[in-house]
Amino acid sequence: MTENEISERVIGCAIKVHKALGPGLLESSYLECLYYELQKSGLKVEKQKALPLIYNEVKLEIGYRLDLLVEGKVVVELKAIEALNDIHTAQVITYLKLSGCKLGLLMNFNVLRLIDGLKRIANNL
Repeated sequence: MTENEISERVIGCAIKVHKALGPGLLESSYLECLYYELQKSGLKVEKQKALPLIYNEVKLEIGYRLDLLVEGKVVVELKAIEALNDIHTAQVITYLKLSGCKLGLLMNFNVLRLIDGLKRIANNL
């Protein structure tokens, strides 16, 4: 599957979760439900995947974690906050660089319509 095909399926599952739960819950609730839906749809999903920081030749295991990594290609970062801002976008860009992935989805579930809290971010390696 291509990154675009994966992202379409992820967004579909996220919309399903958001329609069922609505806004106002903790991020961890959305994470667990989206993880379940993605697995149920047949996608390979890793939750809270450790992401090391490599500085020069030193590999630092300092606690960065991807919320979800789908099919080893698409990084999914979830939020449940008042509004997304530039630092959240920067976080996903950094995760893309560190992971070597080309596409990330930043999703804020604390909105009335999920599409209003969705940002697609490409890493132009």
